[in-house]
Amino acid sequence: MRSVRIGVDTGGTFTDVVAVDEQTGEITTTKTPSTPANPADGFMEGVRKVLRKAAGAGRDTGAVTGTGTGEAAGTGPDAGTDPGTGTGTGTTGPDLRAVSAVVHGTTVATNQLLEDRIADLGFVTTEGFEFILEIARQSVPDGYGNSYFWVKPPRIVPVHRVRTVGGRLDHTGAEVRPFDEAQAAEAARWFRERGITAIGVCFLHSYANPAHEQRMREVLEREHPDAVVSISSDVLREYREYERSVTTLVDAAVKPTMRRYIANLAERLEEASRSREAAGTAGEDGEEAPDAGEAQGWEGAQDGQGGGSGTEGGRARGPAGMPFSVMKSNGGVLSAAEVVHQPITTVLSGPAAGALGAALIAGTAGHPSVITLDGGGTSTDVAVVVDGEPSLTTEGNVGRYPCKIPMIDIVTVGAGGGSVAWISPEGTLKVGPRSAGADPGPLCYGRGGTEVTVTDAHVFLGRVPPHLLGGEIPLDADAARKGIEELAGRIGLTPERAAAGVLEISAFNQSNAIRQITVKRGLDVRDFPMVAFGGSGPLLVCRLIDILGLPSVIVPSDPGNVSAFGLLTVDVKNDYVRTFVTRDLSLETAAEIFGELEGRAASALDREGFPATEHVHARSADLRYYGQAYEVRVPAPAGPLDEAWRAEVLERFHTEHRKLYGYGYRDDPRHGVEWVNLRVSGIGPITRPVLARRPAGTGRPEPAASREVFYDAWGPVPVHRRSGLPAGAEIAGPAVIEEYGSTLPLHPGFTATVDAFGNLEVRRAADPAR
Repeated sequence: MRSVRIGVDTGGTFTDVVAVDEQTGEITTTKTPSTPANPADGFMEGVRKVLRKAAGAGRDTGAVTGTGTGEAAGTGPDAGTDPGTGTGTGTTGPDLRAVSAVVHGTTVATNQLLEDRIADLGFVTTEGFEFILEIARQSVPDGYGNSYFWVKPPRIVPVHRVRTVGGRLDHTGAEVRPFDEAQAAEAARWFRERGITAIGVCFLHSYANPAHEQRMREVLEREHPDAVVSISSDVLREYREYERSVTTLVDAAVKPTMRRYIANLAERLEEASRSREAAGTAGEDGEEAPDAGEAQGWEGAQDGQGGGSGTEGGRARGPAGMPFSVMKSNGGVLSAAEVVHQPITTVLSGPAAGALGAALIAGTAGHPSVITLDGGGTSTDVAVVVDGEPSLTTEGNVGRYPCKIPMIDIVTVGAGGGSVAWISPEGTLKVGPRSAGADPGPLCYGRGGTEVTVTDAHVFLGRVPPHLLGGEIPLDADAARKGIEELAGRIGLTPERAAAGVLEISAFNQSNAIRQITVKRGLDVRDFPMVAFGGSGPLLVCRLIDILGLPSVIVPSDPGNVSAFGLLTVDVKNDYVRTFVTRDLSLETAAEIFGELEGRAASALDREGFPATEHVHARSADLRYYGQAYEVRVPAPAGPLDEAWRAEVLERFHTEHRKLYGYGYRDDPRHGVEWVNLRVSGIGPITRPVLARRPAGTGRPEPAASREVFYDAWGPVPVHRRSGLPAGAEIAGPAVIEEYGSTLPLHPGFTATVDAFGNLEVRRAADPAR
């Protein structure tokens, strides 16, 4: 029987799905509209759709629309050949028994935070520290020159829903005052009487000793059994009480939503699998249907007991015996049964998968260090990959909430296909960050949108076809034209200049995000090729090459599905941290702390089904020069801790500090080094998909169609089908290269060359025609 792994990335506009056949390595991709009212509907339809396509129901070859020789809209990859929406009929529907694993990238937690949908959240902290959230940090957006106008936003928990409990620990974890059990019970009953069921607990210095927080959790379980509780020593065992408090509260806030969402998906997958058995398909391959009892491994996620006990191929089972994992912000995945206990780790789930997928694609093609640009309908996410690894940070934010969990360092800007063009009170044309979203969407969607978007500008200029997904979703080009003409009249420009201006502003918005992730990090943007993916990612790459001086841009095959593909390239990964501030690190103490962290990592990997021989423990440490306020993280060697180990970590710190800030004190004894945090990442490696080479072609590729496109002027432009371009093919602009999930407008003076793996490498021509 076939064994298929599926990655599902749910975005605001589309749900992207990739399936990899583990026997043949064949990769199948597709997209389906997202369902914001219930994301599980789009998720399940995507799984069914990709299984139908993998079984031969249809192929994503991409439709090309033009004049004369072009194919008609609606003859694309899924139009007329894919059974469409629904679950299939009779015994011809998709067989979920073929699925060996599902990995999911979700924005459920992210969207809840971005939209400030946080209600009935409670906070328990140390007596005397009830205003910790109000004090926060002395920082003002855009500098202190803005302080006269800036109004501090409301706290994640209003002060009237904060309860304090007596008891005190010092910075070493020693007890100064005992935990006040009676006060703790009173606080728990106060929350229960008011129906507050999501509660975060953060006591002073609990990073050094979690005992008081653990006792508070026991009291809450006894006095308020309906409460969902997060304690800071579980979420973030690291000092800085404000960031630790907010991170813990964010975890508590999204935990109920994530538990409901994951449980719903698990139930839907189980029902779909069992319905196949009931349809009488168990004997299709001469095999018995999976025993319904195998589904029991999921129950731990719903009753709070952690991952299930069933295994398949050494991995923890999800619903119906099917391993079901969720992408984390740190570049790893975790079983759904475990992730519901640490939902904050999923807040940058989708963008993290995109950066990792792009890193693998670029590395395979010989580009270990790249900038990644993931262009979607609402926003663009930018990251940097150095030597095959995306940069990590613990100083990230989601919306207005600081989250100190390890996450891939991603800068997001509101510059997507749905970004709205508007005129400021001063009469200046602006684009974004507000988006038309998926509903009603751009004018050309024909769903009641009333404002011009970036997508409308592309459609008006002919740079994208008058349909999406190879004809599945027709676009209303007339509506886009009327909107552009009305906008042009308001600012006194021709429609073409107005539309080109919208795209130019969007390109500069994206370039600013790229500068933030490179120039502001001490990197020269001109040293990095860029990988552009996502549905709207390739649309502006020619302008970005000119604006930033990029050496080239790589556009992968199926760029709209790179994030979903990235989900299938990711190891299981958990991060653990202990704060231990000292200028003279005892190697015995360090060994004890690392031993504790590695023990926790090993236990988590055991629950995920990895044998001990496959465990990987990656150490790191946060250091700073004495007197500094923030740290620099460096990898720490494995093996025994001795003076050579200490010297190696210090040498790495001095080198990294100089690289980041332009100076260091390696040879200056007046500036001592302070150790702050010790960290361990527990990694369970998986087998990654192998990217196939594309056969080389002979002769000049012929366009599949031609249509009127505006670059510098209107004129007929050749339109190429991406799937028809062999390795070595070179296309000279002006041209348009179309495929199922995205389009590359190739401006005059640029060339696109197909490499050995089917990627398009876009460059300025040697002698550009300007």
